[in-house]
Amino acid sequence: MHDLIIIGAGPAGYAASIYASRYNLKNLIIGKELGGQISEAHIIENYPGYTNIIGRDLMEKFKEQVEYFGAEIVNGKAVKIIKKDNSFLVIDENGQERAASAIIITAGASYRKLGIVGENEFVGKGVSYCFVCDGPFFKNKRVAVVGGANSAAMAADYLAKICRQVYMIFRKVNMTASPIWQERVKNNPKIKLINRTNVIEMRGEQLLEKIILDNPRQNSKALAVDGAFIEIGSIPNSGLARELNIKTNKEGYIKVDSGQSTSIKGIFAAGDITDGSNGLRQVITAASEGAIAATSAYEYLKK
Repeated sequence: MHDLIIIGAGPAGYAASIYASRYNLKNLIIGKELGGQISEAHIIENYPGYTNIIGRDLMEKFKEQVEYFGAEIVNGKAVKIIKKDNSFLVIDENGQERAASAIIITAGASYRKLGIVGENEFVGKGVSYCFVCDGPFFKNKRVAVVGGANSAAMAADYLAKICRQVYMIFRKVNMTASPIWQERVKNNPKIKLINRTNVIEMRGEQLLEKIILDNPRQNSKALAVDGAFIEIGSIPNSGLARELNIKTNKEGYIKVDSGQSTSIKGIFAAGDITDGSNGLRQVITAASEGAIAATSAYEYLKK
C-alpha cells in the first residue's frame, strides 16, 4: 500500500515525487514514456538554471533526483483507476494492481494528428510527429513542417541543420510562434514559409513523395517532399479521468483548483493534462503544478 501513486513520468510527475518524498510519503511513479514529451525537445532555453539544455538531459536530471530520494519508478502504462472507499486501486497494462491512499494524474498529452488521407498510411514512411527522433533520417532531403506555433518553429529550426530544404506550412496569415522563434525561421535561408495553407492529403508509393495543399503554390497544389513533420499541438491523455467522471473542460483537460485538486476527493492532477497555469504548458509550469499537487496530497493524507 502506497501513500501516493503518481501516474505519468514527465516534469509534473517527477516534481510531484520529489516533493512527496520530502514529505516522507511512500510514493510510486507509473509512466510509459519516462521523461514525457519534453524528452524529445532538441533544446530548452527557458528553464531557469540552464542557458540551454537538451530535453532528454533535463529529464534525466529530474529522474536522478527522484531516485535519490528513494521513490520507485515503474515503466508501464496505467489503464484503470478504481475508487475503493478511502483508497484507490491502479491497474497497469500487465494487470498488476497497486493500491494508494491518494493519486496524482500527470499523464500529459499526445500528438494531435491532421486526420487527412494518407497520414496514417505513411507514418514511419515519411510522416513523423517527432522531429528529434526522426530528423536524422532525412539528411540532405526536402521536408515539410506543418504548424505555426513554437513547436513547429523549433522543428523547422532543428531540421534546417540536417535537411536540404524545409517548408513550414501554416494556415494563418502569420505564425503564432514567439518572436524569438519567428525571427530564427524567417532569417534561415533553408526554411521557406507557406502561410494561409492547409495540407489536405499525403501521397506516394512505398514512401511519402508529395503532400497536397489546399492553396496552390507556384500553380500547383502538389509539393514534393521526402518527409512531413506534424507539429499542430496535442490532446490531453485524460481517458482515465473521464472514466472516473472527473470534471474536464470542453477540450478534455482536467479541471483543477489552485491546489491541483480534481472533482474527486483524493485525486489530484498536474502538468499538461490540466486546465491550470493559464494554459501555459511548459516544463516550469508542469513542475510547479506537480509540487503543488504533492503538497495538497500531503495535506489531504494528514487529515
